[in-house]
Amino acid sequence: MKNTFRDYSLLKETKKSIPLFYPHIPKNAKKAVSKVLSTRWLGQGPLVDKFENVFSNKFCSELPVVAVGSGTDALHLSYILSGIKKNDEIICPVFTCTATNIPLLYIDAKIKFADIDPITFNISIEHVEKLITKKTKAIVFVNYGGLLCDLDKLNKLAKKYKLILIQDAAQSLGAKYKDKSICKYADFTIFSFQAIKHITSGDGGALCIKNKKYLEKARRIRWFGIDRIKKQEGTWENDITEIGYKYQLTDIGASILLESINEFSKIKNHRNKIYQIYSKNINFSKKINFLKNIDKNAKCVMWLFTILTPYKDILQKKLRKFKIETNQVHFRNDRYSIFKKYIKNKKFPNMQKFQNQYLVLPMHTKMKISDAVKISKTINYIINNTK
Repeated sequence: MKNTFRDYSLLKETKKSIPLFYPHIPKNAKKAVSKVLSTRWLGQGPLVDKFENVFSNKFCSELPVVAVGSGTDALHLSYILSGIKKNDEIICPVFTCTATNIPLLYIDAKIKFADIDPITFNISIEHVEKLITKKTKAIVFVNYGGLLCDLDKLNKLAKKYKLILIQDAAQSLGAKYKDKSICKYADFTIFSFQAIKHITSGDGGALCIKNKKYLEKARRIRWFGIDRIKKQEGTWENDITEIGYKYQLTDIGASILLESINEFSKIKNHRNKIYQIYSKNINFSKKINFLKNIDKNAKCVMWLFTILTPYKDILQKKLRKFKIETNQVHFRNDRYSIFKKYIKNKKFPNMQKFQNQYLVLPMHTKMKISDAVKISKTINYIINNTK
């Protein structure tokens, strides 16, 4: 029989190669999963409840949290809970993972893309305000690579125009703004536990809800629209009154995430240290720059280190020869056909300027600090010898 196995690695993994991403698996993960496998609960059970409480206390200032199967699930639920309907105008970043914007297509909302801020690649707040009309219902924003948006300015806009704020914090777990959880600055905040995020359950997500009145509905529509507690107590009246989905996290996933939270301080410090090594050791000049935090109110937990250079393609190709993997990770969403009806006659000058210049460097807990130093020196050598 013909072997149909596909090697999905972008760069063949060897002892000397440095991959762009690598999942963080906590040291007690196998033991935790094994314990779950000896119980009656493999799907959503008591460990999911425990994880929601621990996660809320650790990252969300004790605001309600609903654990789900992915960050995309969390986004979809946040859009439903926000009351977004067909043709409602929703302002979204043009530069993000498509998961941010695709759930709006489920609802048939009208997407209005906003340009990037050239310093952070986050949503341009100046452009956001220009896009607001009487039909605008919500602003969706992403903290790209761990760099926080200006949460004060976004909140002022939301208050001024009476808009809902939905924060995609898939890349900014553990960050704080003015020494408060970033969840305090949005009506809904979502997190992702996809394989290469700060912490992972293979896939998974969480929705943090600022207003507790939405919690019970979130729990119902996470699981087919059924009130699980009433059903398990034997008092369920066998009726479903709203459309629900199969969006729950499992106890297997929760067991890994709980162990990861125990190691989060180490994860945070290591990732931020790599970011600092790059920022101090790469010789930045007119030939090369990087995305950075300039907001003194923000305490970031970095997920990506993104450089900007007109020699992006040359640099990426030559780094590969040194067995160093890089990539762009995300692309401007207006390039995709699924969004074509929302982009006619729309221009994004900042995105246009930088779309062929950004490149993401490796950053994960499998890396040594010496790897970051090596990558920095290699980049300096390549850029210095590129004309």
